[in-house]
Amino acid sequence: MLAEWEQQSAVQLTWPHKDTDWAPILPEITAVYEEMAREISQREDLIIVAPEGFVKPVAKCQLVIVKSNDTWARDHGFITVKENSGELILLDFCFNGWGEKFEAKLDNEINGHLYEQGTIKGHYESHLDFVLEGGSIESDGKGTVFTTTCCLMAPHRNQPLTQAEIESRLKDNLGAERIVWLNHGSLIGDDTDGHIDTLVSICPEDTILYTGGDASHPDLMLMEEELKTLRTLDGHPYRLLKLPLPRPIYDGEDRLPATYANYLVINGAVLVPTYNQPDLDADALHIIGEAYPDREIIGIDCRAVIKQHGSLHCCTMQYY
Repeated sequence: MLAEWEQQSAVQLTWPHKDTDWAPILPEITAVYEEMAREISQREDLIIVAPEGFVKPVAKCQLVIVKSNDTWARDHGFITVKENSGELILLDFCFNGWGEKFEAKLDNEINGHLYEQGTIKGHYESHLDFVLEGGSIESDGKGTVFTTTCCLMAPHRNQPLTQAEIESRLKDNLGAERIVWLNHGSLIGDDTDGHIDTLVSICPEDTILYTGGDASHPDLMLMEEELKTLRTLDGHPYRLLKLPLPRPIYDGEDRLPATYANYLVINGAVLVPTYNQPDLDADALHIIGEAYPDREIIGIDCRAVIKQHGSLHCCTMQYY
């Protein structure tokens, strides 16, 4: 499985529309997607999946008319691996709405449409017998894949498979030498059962960016201790960079899962979620810049996105 910071050919956005849960704030979320589209299309190809009648927000994009239930391309998009021969393999896993919490039939069919239309290049492999979301795994591109037990062992995904059986499947499908399971870490308001991309991000030079904890998230502090014990395949400790935890943001009485770890790496830049908290936003941008010193660090206000419990990484999927 390739690392996200490798040279990309395109990024996919599955666009919000009136038949998604975004309907009550459609103008607000559309503005965020338009900002993402502008930044991505300046640096690489942009693929937009949208329903009939959609008008391109930027000139430089490939529009694919496909029906969708929702917009989380990270979790219904192809996962790309690269053979030793250099051939790209597009892995199509089952997306079932994060353990059958939400309707996902149309989203689960998007990859087939993209491949049939020739939108994405590579060799198609169906793995629709196995539930796996892109947000639940992180790769260093060198044979280590990171994930969380709370997500991959959650109900309504791959039962009755054991953890050992799931690990074997991940190794086989993703070309991994080892799977690192994190046993701690979750955000209040998260409905993915603990996707790793809300907590931990693997970066170049054996660096790990991670979400710091506080009194309201003691499990994040346990995750930090767990990260300190990890070693690379060469036996060295990782360089750990702690991201601040945004101050609480609520939708009514519900606390939303705001996180800076859910950023998007693209060619020449990193798009980072911000939350109108100038001091913490600035700290997060600076720290992420330490991990990506050769890229432009760009903040995008994601207060609208977290109203549906996601952020920039969740909204996107990169291809190579």
